[in-house]
Formats: sequence, C-alpha cells, structure tokens
Amino acid sequence: MHLKYESIVREPLVDGNKTYRQVTEDIISPIEQKPGKMWYVGFFISLILLGYGAFSVFWEVYFGIGVWGINRTVGWGWDITNFVWWVGIGHAGTLISAILLIFRQGWRTGVNRAAEAMTIFAVMCAGQFPIFHMGRVWDAMYVLPYPNTRGSLWPNFNSALLWDVFAISTYFTVSLLFWYSGLIPDFATIRDRAKTKFRKRAYGLASFGWTGTAKSWQRFESLSLVLAGLSTPLVLSVHTIVSFDFATSVIPGWHTTIFPPYFVAGAIFSGFAMVQTLLILVRKIWNLQEYITLGHIEAMNKVIVLTGSIVGVAYLTELFMAWYSQVVYEQDAFNWRIIGPYWWSYWAMMTCNVVSPQLFWFKKLRRNIPFTFIMSIVVNIGMWFERFVIIVTSLYRDYLPGSWTYYSPTWPEVGFYIGTFGLFFTCFFLFAKYFPVVAVAEIKFVLKTSGDGFKKEMAKEDEKSLDVFVQENSHH
Repeated sequence: MHLKYESIVREPLVDGNKTYRQVTEDIISPIEQKPGKMWYVGFFISLILLGYGAFSVFWEVYFGIGVWGINRTVGWGWDITNFVWWVGIGHAGTLISAILLIFRQGWRTGVNRAAEAMTIFAVMCAGQFPIFHMGRVWDAMYVLPYPNTRGSLWPNFNSALLWDVFAISTYFTVSLLFWYSGLIPDFATIRDRAKTKFRKRAYGLASFGWTGTAKSWQRFESLSLVLAGLSTPLVLSVHTIVSFDFATSVIPGWHTTIFPPYFVAGAIFSGFAMVQTLLILVRKIWNLQEYITLGHIEAMNKVIVLTGSIVGVAYLTELFMAWYSQVVYEQDAFNWRIIGPYWWSYWAMMTCNVVSPQLFWFKKLRRNIPFTFIMSIVVNIGMWFERFVIIVTSLYRDYLPGSWTYYSPTWPEVGFYIGTFGLFFTCFFLFAKYFPVVAVAEIKFVLKTSGDGFKKEMAKEDEKSLDVFVQENSHH
C-alpha cells in the first residue's frame, strides 16, 4: 500500500500517466529545438515595439518633459498611471511563489516559474517611468541618499516617492533571487542533456555546479523558504508604499486610509490576470496542457473573483466615505469622476473590474479557456483605467475653475507605454526560449502525490481493498 498524501477526489496537478523521464522530455525538449515560426513573429513584433518606445523616450529626454501632455493642473498623467499599473502586474509572481509555497499549495508548481519571470520583467518596465518623469535624467543620482559630499541637497525621507525607490529595488532583488534559485536544478538538467560544448559550459555556469545530492536539495529547500519568508511582507509593502504616493497628499479623492489594502488587492487582481494571459499562450504554444491544467486555471480564476470583489467593495467604500465626510471638495471630486468629462473612464473601470469578474462564480466559465483569456485582458484594461481615474480625474478639476483642464496624452507618452510592452515581451520570449517555462524539479516533486497516473493507481488499490473487505465481511 502506498503512503497517501492527498485525497483521490482532488483533481490531479499533472495530467496523463507521466514518468520522471517524460516530464523532463516534455518541458526541456522545446529549449533544445529551434523555435517555431510563431516565436520569431512574436519576437520580431516585440523588438519593433521596443524600438518605437526607445525612440519616444529619446524624444522626451532630448526636447524635455514638455513634449508630454501633462500641464500645470494635471502634473501626473500617463507616466505615473503606467508606473502603478506595471508595479501591480509584478505582484502575482511573488505571491504565487512565496505565499503559496509557505502554505504548501501544490497547484503553484505548474504556474510559478512563468509568474516569477513576469514579476521581474514587469518591475523592469515599471522602474523606468519615475526615472524619465524626473525630466533631467542625468541628475537622477541626487535621489539616492548620498552623504553631504554632493552639496546640501538631501532627499526627503518623509516622502513616499523616496520609499518607492527602496521598496521596488528591494522587491526586484528578492524576486530575482527567488526566481533564479528555483531555476538552478533545471539548469543542471539542461547542462546534462546539452549536445554542444557551448551549451554545456553556459548552463554549467548558470547551475553553479549543481550535483543533486541530498545536501544540495536540503539547502535548496531552506533557501526557498527563507526567500519566501522575505518576499511575503514585500508583496504587501510594495503596493502599500506606492499607494502612499497618493494617500499622504491633500488632494481630494487621494487622501484616504483605504488606499493601502485596496491597492494591494488591485495589484494581486491585475497580476493574476496577466499570469492567466501569459500561461494560456505558453500552454498552447509549447503544448503544456498536461502541466498547466484546467485545475490551475480555475484556481487562479478563484483568486481573481475574490480580489475583484475586494476592489469592488473598496470603490463603494470610497463613494460612501466621500458622502459621509460631508466635505464638499471630496464629494465634488467623485462627482466629477462619475459624471464629468472623464465619465467613460470611470464606468469602464467599474464594468471591467467589478461586474465582469463576477461571471467567474460559474464553474463552467472558470474552466473555459477562451473565456478566461478574454477576461484576463478585460481585467487588465479595467485596472489600467482604475489608475488613470485615480490620478487624472482627481487633478483635472482644481479649486480654481480658471485652472480646469482636459488632459490627453501625446505620442511620446503613448510610445513610451507601447515600448514597455515591447521590452516585456522581448524578455518573455527570450525567457521561454532559453529557460524552462515550467519548474521541472517541482513538477517531479508533486508527481508521486498529485499526478494523474498515481491517483488512478491509488483509486484501483482502494477498490481492491474495498472488494477484499466486502468479501471478508460477506462470510460473516
């Protein structure tokens, strides 16, 4: 009789009757072959977008920040909207990896690798926006807390903007370590299968001479837990500090204590949606349906409906607090949001973020791949509108009607945003070509407890045991 770890009723995490060898073959062999036509098309489009983005940034740095559509009234526009949006997307990877590892959730194994890579690339995209928003990029060194040797200009440690620098750089460093340390056993597998000297050397260096001994695995497990423990508070702190950029100000519609938890829930919401978009594509292109199963997709959709509902409650709480406060300016800020010239952005946000995720209460829709793919894109469009609504519609109607304005972005702003998509997908295509998109070692770890073949074997053994029990008792 096998030792049981998991209920037979629970859905298997790996479909098909897989052996360890087949798992390695299915996930590693795409790296060893030439990529298909689809990969080249996608990579080429990403490079074009990245080139356009680089040109837009060059234009802004050369001619100054005046080429953007921001003005005296709306000092923050597309740039900060996109910064907050990308940071939010970077949340799901570390959440899936760290928190689900600590709680020993088996379903993280199929999705954590791609989600962690997404975090790294999204934070790389986000970090550029505040840098270029400074205008004089060549003076960026002054934001760092240098001692007095550089003159009397000290960064203000009370400013949420400075804490953004610390929070995001720490988050990026820990996420990168977490992602890379998880890759080490898989790099060793690719090294051992390599046909050319160069590949053997490159993957050998990347795997730090991994031998796969019991001691190596013990250290690997310990390191994973330590990094997961460090990452978990960072998931909460990073977007909390981003929310302080708004909540610590005096602008009506911004200075509210609900922002930190509401921003964190929104970040997880948009991050999980982006993971769904990428995983459905990866699953299809690399034929990984047996490793990224419908069970994985459904589990993530459950998180999306939960966080979407939290965000919906936060929107309603904001409206209630504006009404209950009886502060005229606060009430007007929300009035202008809902029925002002930007009404379309507010209602797009409400429809995409609050109404549409509720469809995931139906199991049939949670397990429907095309529907999930469309919904994941809809959610991220909604979350972009949320950031736009918070930033622009709180600023465009000032205390003085004489300074009221209507902000719309210029081509360098739009180009910069498009360029970050180019950077993100260029990195993701390269990652998918040279690195295993599913964690081979972790899939093998759950294969004997949650694999399809093992579960069927267990079910047969249970039936046999039941038959023996019935026969023995029938004699009595």
